[in-house]
Amino acid sequence: MTAPGRRSSTFTRLLRHGFTDPSAAERLLDSVELAHVRDDPVLLEALGATADPDLALHGLVRLLEAQPAPTARRELLDTVIAAKPLRDRLLGVLGASAALADHLARHPSDWHALVMYEPRDLHPGVEEFERGLAEAADPVALRVAYRRCLLSIAARDVCGTTDLAQTAAELADLATATLRAALAIARAAAPDDAALCRLAVIAMGKCGGHELNYVSDVDVIFVGEAAEGADEGKAVRAATKLASHLMRICSETTVEGSIWPVDANLRPEGRNGPLVRTLSSHLAYYQRWAKTWEFQALLKARPVAGDIELGEEYVAALEPLVWKAAERDNFVTDVQKMRRRVVENIPVAEIERELKLGPGGLRDVEFAVQLLQLVHGRADVSLRSGTTLKALQALAAGGYVGRSDAVQLDDAYRFLRSMEHRIQLYRLRRTHLVPEDEADLRRLGRSLGLRADPVAELTREWKRHTSVVRRLHEKLFYRPLLDAVAQLAPGDSRLSPEAARERLVALGYADPAAALRHLEALASGVTRKAAIQRTLLPVLLGWFADSADPDAGLLNFRKVSDALGKTPWYLRLLRDEGAAAENLARVLSAGRLAPDLLMRAPEAVALLGDGAAGGLEPRDRAALEQEILAAVGRADGAVQAVTFARGVRRRELFRTAAADIVGSYGTESQPVEADQGALVDRVGGAVSDLTAATLSGTLRAVVRDGWGDTLPTRFAVIGMGRFGGHELGYGSDADVLFVHEPRDGVDEREASQAANKVVSEMRRLLQISSADPPLLIDADLRPEGKSGPLVRTLNSYEAYYRRWSLGWESQALLRAEPVAGDEELGGRFIELIDPLRYPAAGLGDDAAREIRRLKARMESERMPRGADPKLHTKLGPGGLSDVEWTVQLIQMRHGAWVAGLRTTRTRAALAAARTAGLLSAEDAGTLDEAWVLATRVRNAVMLVRGRAGDTFPSDARELGAVGRYLGYGPGHVGDMLDDYRRTARRARGVVDELFYGA
Repeated sequence: MTAPGRRSSTFTRLLRHGFTDPSAAERLLDSVELAHVRDDPVLLEALGATADPDLALHGLVRLLEAQPAPTARRELLDTVIAAKPLRDRLLGVLGASAALADHLARHPSDWHALVMYEPRDLHPGVEEFERGLAEAADPVALRVAYRRCLLSIAARDVCGTTDLAQTAAELADLATATLRAALAIARAAAPDDAALCRLAVIAMGKCGGHELNYVSDVDVIFVGEAAEGADEGKAVRAATKLASHLMRICSETTVEGSIWPVDANLRPEGRNGPLVRTLSSHLAYYQRWAKTWEFQALLKARPVAGDIELGEEYVAALEPLVWKAAERDNFVTDVQKMRRRVVENIPVAEIERELKLGPGGLRDVEFAVQLLQLVHGRADVSLRSGTTLKALQALAAGGYVGRSDAVQLDDAYRFLRSMEHRIQLYRLRRTHLVPEDEADLRRLGRSLGLRADPVAELTREWKRHTSVVRRLHEKLFYRPLLDAVAQLAPGDSRLSPEAARERLVALGYADPAAALRHLEALASGVTRKAAIQRTLLPVLLGWFADSADPDAGLLNFRKVSDALGKTPWYLRLLRDEGAAAENLARVLSAGRLAPDLLMRAPEAVALLGDGAAGGLEPRDRAALEQEILAAVGRADGAVQAVTFARGVRRRELFRTAAADIVGSYGTESQPVEADQGALVDRVGGAVSDLTAATLSGTLRAVVRDGWGDTLPTRFAVIGMGRFGGHELGYGSDADVLFVHEPRDGVDEREASQAANKVVSEMRRLLQISSADPPLLIDADLRPEGKSGPLVRTLNSYEAYYRRWSLGWESQALLRAEPVAGDEELGGRFIELIDPLRYPAAGLGDDAAREIRRLKARMESERMPRGADPKLHTKLGPGGLSDVEWTVQLIQMRHGAWVAGLRTTRTRAALAAARTAGLLSAEDAGTLDEAWVLATRVRNAVMLVRGRAGDTFPSDARELGAVGRYLGYGPGHVGDMLDDYRRTARRARGVVDELFYGA
């Protein structure tokens, strides 16, 4: 017996063997099933060799408990102890897969599949798997047989009998056998349909490429033809029934779960197209309508089930089209768009954990390899493999990829795929996310042979391999598409490769190899475009290097040139208009927002010039409304009209962002804007005017589409918050109220329905997914908030404000300003609310206390968890909220008799308060400086990151870009943060005195 407080020797041994819960393990070892072998060193040693000893032991006990009789239990245990091959396979699987442990507990005799291997079982193929599934006559039996076969694959995998490529091939072969078995079941259920048609199942994706995951959609395309003498229409319908049944057999959930989804969405027209087509119909579609990505997908097409002869005819017919895909117009642009679209669809919170789609992930390798195949496979048939690793080897052998690059990519791909396999194997669930839980990471690391410090080693190796992929992916993604690596052209830019790398490093480029490739692509050749760009490149390099992200600037410049390089006006712009090239360089290297807006419609680059088409000065609201309303009048329906309005908004957002960046960075012809407040006012005014014009055009389009020239009710949109204050940022929603008044003779119910329909349609049209950024309308500041009606009549507003209005609502109305719709109605709304926001008797003490109490509560409750309050530009001390609430308190107290305070603009109200002697010039200056700085930081974050944020970025390069925008050079990020804290701290002191009365 172990003395109290002392650990048993078994406890210590379990710790040494890798158990994380020795106490639980001791209890399991003391169970009846294992009592007589609990101290067997062979068993403990084998358990300790698994990915998760605790999981393996628990699974073993469950399997023993599930045995139907004591003799069976004894047979299993004796075999485990005596036979090392079974011991390693069984415990290896139990320690890596809770899902397969569940299967063994439900089917306790299936462990016999692991007892011994015949030589032919070491690397089984389709034929062997078909034998394993042969007795499955229904979907449930097929699932059980599938899991039994999967058990043997997993055993070979975790024991190292097969490598990654062999395991993936076996999984694809098992999928092939399963599709054949499922089709046989479907045919048996509908023999008349089977007799009418020939049906071929074409595997696509990873199954077609012979590189399947443990859990993955199995992508297929179905090809059908009529059997001899059968009607084609009836045959296609029969084939469709068989194909649909096959998909259900594999995909539907039964008492034994599902196998995997069969996905036929890669077929012509995707989900909207027929499930089964004839060969001639397939061929006609690909000849006329197919997109680049569809030919890329066909690289992996492989007939696997049904009428194999028909499947081979399908592949043979489409193969010539696949290898001509690289000759299509816009091939490079199409492929780059596909890659960007994949990345953009990843949730921000998951992008760093995404093994497949994240930066440096599996898709990067697969994309690069497939693109090289499409480019070079036209002439070199050795490259035409559907398997990624085989294709990569062929590319290296043919000299299309450097051998060392290919070796590194091969290693990285194998490691990342192995991670993916082990993650999926644990629960047999389809996922590509690296887990966050330490226990899961530990199991994952140990399963890959990382035993010293599994979590740290796994993280290090994972990051190292993704870094390799990210670096090499750029190299492979761009250079080969140009068909060769050209030497830099003669002239100033002619450098040896080594000298060019050294120069790029000295200029601040983080990836000189990739930067050199972009330069070679831009400057090579004898075209007019290349000649002009050769003269610009040395200067452009310096401008890019003056930014926080030179690599992004150069890459963005290449993208713009690819899109517009054949456009004569673009070449003239770069050559003849002195400011255009430098403005473009500043804009492309300052962050994500401006290049993103530009890439949606590259012709907007013309705005950066100083000719008639150019000019970065924001257009006034009248001009914007005139352009948008004229287009609405010409448009064929509201959708087309609002699409144009959103296009204008995107163009003008780019103009505003570009002017902001150029004014913040400065150029040779235009120094840095000294008045930071002027920059803020320019952005806020431009974006607010643009939003108002967009709403006006949308309102006109909706009314015109639904009611003609006249809506049954007068309708106005009231801007609120930053919108009403002319202080919108790049990522701001449009805060509004909607007010209407039935026209003479119109029933109020009819008027209300019309007004609500207008609002609903406006919101829908402004958020339709398109190339243009959506405009979100937020009406939460309306009476009763989200619980209240979206639209009220003027009388309803009057009744509510008279009886129920709260102090915070009067405060919110300080920013109310009509922005669209009926001007006279908007004006009467302002007349209605003026007494509320500027009380004739000033603000009472009780009301002032309530505002202070609400502000204090907001500070404590709304600060995001984990955020540094001192660096939070909105809710932190001395931030936007502090300054705005202080100014608004002054407005409500004195606005009734100080005309200058009756404004929706924060800075104008602050200046009026100073002029009226309501605060000192010093305090006013302190508050103004803090508000301008906080607003600038928010604008900078949006420009740099492409998404809104209220605090400084944590990423070093993004933080450096924010600093550069604010005028801080490299290495001075710390100074920027210190200056912000100092400015905010001083402002908070003024707020404490003026707002809280400290």
